[in-house]
Amino acid sequence: MSIHKLLIISTCAVLYTFSLQAQEEKDKTIETDRVIVVKAYTPTISDAFKVKTIPKLGDSATYQKKELRYSIFSVPVASTFTPAKGRAADIERPKGVELYDNYATLGFGNYTSVLAEFYSNFQINRTDNFGMYLHHNSSQGGIENVALDNKFYNSFLDLNYTSRTKDFTYGFEAGIEHQIFNWYGLPENNFLTEDQILAINPEQTYYGAKVGGKLIFNDAILDKAILNYRFFGDATESSEHHVNFEPTITLDLGDQKLQTVLTFDYLNGSFEDDPNPNNFIETGIKYSRFITGINPNLIFNGDNFTLNLGASIFYSMDIENEENDFFIYPNVTASYRLLDDAVIVYAALEGELKQNTYRDAVQDNPYVSPTLTLQPTNKQYEGFLGFKGRVSDIFSYNVKGGYASQSEVPLFVLNTAQIPTVEAYDNGNSFAYRYDDLTTAFAYAELNFDINTKFKLSTIAEYFDYDTTNEVEAWNLPSIKASLRADYQITEAWYAGAQTYFVGERMDIVSNTPLITKTLDSYIDLNVNLGYRFNDQLSAFIKGYNLIGDNYERWSNYPVQGIQVLGGITYKFNY
Repeated sequence: MSIHKLLIISTCAVLYTFSLQAQEEKDKTIETDRVIVVKAYTPTISDAFKVKTIPKLGDSATYQKKELRYSIFSVPVASTFTPAKGRAADIERPKGVELYDNYATLGFGNYTSVLAEFYSNFQINRTDNFGMYLHHNSSQGGIENVALDNKFYNSFLDLNYTSRTKDFTYGFEAGIEHQIFNWYGLPENNFLTEDQILAINPEQTYYGAKVGGKLIFNDAILDKAILNYRFFGDATESSEHHVNFEPTITLDLGDQKLQTVLTFDYLNGSFEDDPNPNNFIETGIKYSRFITGINPNLIFNGDNFTLNLGASIFYSMDIENEENDFFIYPNVTASYRLLDDAVIVYAALEGELKQNTYRDAVQDNPYVSPTLTLQPTNKQYEGFLGFKGRVSDIFSYNVKGGYASQSEVPLFVLNTAQIPTVEAYDNGNSFAYRYDDLTTAFAYAELNFDINTKFKLSTIAEYFDYDTTNEVEAWNLPSIKASLRADYQITEAWYAGAQTYFVGERMDIVSNTPLITKTLDSYIDLNVNLGYRFNDQLSAFIKGYNLIGDNYERWSNYPVQGIQVLGGITYKFNY
């Protein structure tokens, strides 16, 4: 150690010792001094200076960089590869098909049948359009071994108008309908003479009209509102008025939605004919019912799932009989993508109060008598679990199974013949409603095959297991229903299709006292169509119905027409 360093250390030690002693002496007595400042303190900062000396590195590991020198030794390589010139692959381009807004179809067939259709769509401007659809299908009858006239007519005209704006869409619709059917299903043992049969006029005419409107908002609490009115009547002076109004309110709650559907359903009608025609006083039947309901639903939407939690509350007022009822139903649905689009699991537990109308009965069975008793069906609950998905571009499926419980379910049963008869439908050739509580276990399967762009195949099978409360059977309800459909584009001009329907056995009543039942055989209905396109606008077709030729009974004592063939043309056009 140098003398300079030793001197500095010694000096510091002496100063430190002196400081401690001074501190100890000062702590013994604290004196107060008076300090007078005679001049303000003005601090100054001296100029900075840079260190001009550069330290030398004493690291022994410092090396001098060596200069890097390199050269490229090029050797030519012989190549025998000659690339082929690129060529675009041939792609089969489908021929563009021009779309037409209008078409007309006219066809004729055996049983003096006629098919006529006309559809037209007018694009008024960019936002408004008007549509029209006219349909007529008729036959002059001719069913074998049927004594009464069995012709039928079915015609209707629908008009609609739709306008789309930036904030909402609104539309109107109107229509009329006209149908003619005959109560030709006389029982085999009818005990009628030939003159009595000839005196029967079995014709029944149905007619109706409808008007309605809808209003859909793009971004508003009132999501949409639908209002419909329908009138329906027949040749026996039956009449029915049905008004239905359903507004929907939707609230966005972040990732969820609260959707509420309100229901206002009013039905009023009357049957002039009495269900007991041999009474001395004819009273007829009147019915009037108002159903109101609210259905709130909380909707959750995720990346792979959708969940709807809700309930339905209905209040039914039987105005004619002065009876009121209150109903509460579950309304829960869910779906989950288990394997993308290949496996989607879905389930539901739902219920509702269904308004039964005269028109609904006629559409299901046109041979009902105009003496029905109408009341709503209480669908207490229906629960099911299913799987659906598209495995590939070729195959898709949908299967489900479930269980349902209902009360006041309308079942069609054959009316017993009246003696003496008053009306044409009193000869055991018409149907009425019987109501019963019904539980049903069911299964459903649907398979679709899109083999290619030219050939498509689909099949549906349904199974039902009914359990009644009061009735012996679930009258006229089959346990099995199935269908098979195929469409084939043979060439650019030729096309064909086929539809096959299978309906299992059904049970009906022949007599009430004593109870005698009848089993209606199962049946298969095979339909085939073949068409040829002359060009994009004109085509010809031929259709065959019930090609197996079985005069099966869809309803008791009502055999259908045998093999039916109908041919015609279709013309598409633009104005």
